Amino acid sequence: MRRKYDLVCFDMDGVLTKLRSSWAWVHQSLGVENEAAYQAFINQEIDEKEFMRRDIAKWKSAKPDICERDLIHFFQNMPVIDGIQETVAALQECGMKCVIISGGIDLAAKMLKNEYGFDDCVADKVLTNPDGTLSGEGEVVVDLKDKGVFVRKFIEEYGTSQERTVSLGNSFTDIPMFKNSAMSIAFNPTDPYTSDAATYTVRSENISDILDCILPDDPEKTPGRRTG
Repeated sequence: MRRKYDLVCFDMDGVLTKLRSSWAWVHQSLGVENEAAYQAFINQEIDEKEFMRRDIAKWKSAKPDICERDLIHFFQNMPVIDGIQETVAALQECGMKCVIISGGIDLAAKMLKNEYGFDDCVADKVLTNPDGTLSGEGEVVVDLKDKGVFVRKFIEEYGTSQERTVSLGNSFTDIPMFKNSAMSIAFNPTDPYTSDAATYTVRSENISDILDCILPDDPEKTPGRRTG
């Protein structure tokens, strides 16, 4: 059966991981919380760069010498969704490229890319000093207001089109990805807006269930909106 799609774009936090946020996972690992900054960001009182700065300041208050190596250690223990290996392998076997587009931390995205064989990833950066300690600043790479920018970038990079692209996400910040894709899947969505914007909704403890939407057994079959 000739494949219908060339590119599948995955959100990371809440889709590939069982986390609200890879930033929050570092908070949890260090025993701190930054709910005030999160609410300030949601209420548009601070921008994404300032949100990062406040997050990193919390980490440094808990561990003044915190370094990149500490973050890598935390991410080695982060909980991931079941079925990633099977899913990426099945899509790539059909000739599709698999990429991660995330407002999470690039160290986490790179670990998932390397472990499970994703073709590429893009995420925000935590900046370091020459000795590897955190500088206190972050770099906004993926603008949460328009993650669709990177869907378009990968479409161009892989020489395909919107009509041959799939995106997966779990929150309203993923809707711009959906708008730049022919098929969109809300995977364990956290809000009704994401489900409403998606072609399909899949709620599962195993991400390989999305394959029923992307790779239907019967080429004449159109999968329904899955909720279980």
